[in-house]
Amino acid sequence: MSWQAYVDSSLVGTGHVDKGAIVSLAGDSVWAATPGFDVKPVELKQISAALSAGKYDEFYATGLHVAGEKYVLSLTDGTLYARKGREGVAIAKTTQAIIIAHHGEASVAGNATTTVAALADYLVKAGY
Repeated sequence: MSWQAYVDSSLVGTGHVDKGAIVSLAGDSVWAATPGFDVKPVELKQISAALSAGKYDEFYATGLHVAGEKYVLSLTDGTLYARKGREGVAIAKTTQAIIIAHHGEASVAGNATTTVAALADYLVKAGY
């Protein structure tokens, strides 16, 4: 399955996520993304560095920025979760990649987070 297929079917296709991206663990390249979900290179580097170090103090202090939007970090239990009003983002790290997903106001945050965590677990078991 291609990286784009994972975004389209395993993230957006669930109905729990409306936009998603899979990027390199180093945060230096986007492997697949929903059209219009443009996570900026500086945001990718910050997310990558925090996930690699396991330190999220900066995100708690200044917010987590994804695709030019600021979110308030609220959970770091394996999967990062941040909110902006009723919408939010869930982020998980695999062996080689970072999964970033956005859910809209009508979606349930827990379902989006579970969807991202499930894809991350699957990719880790597959060696990615």
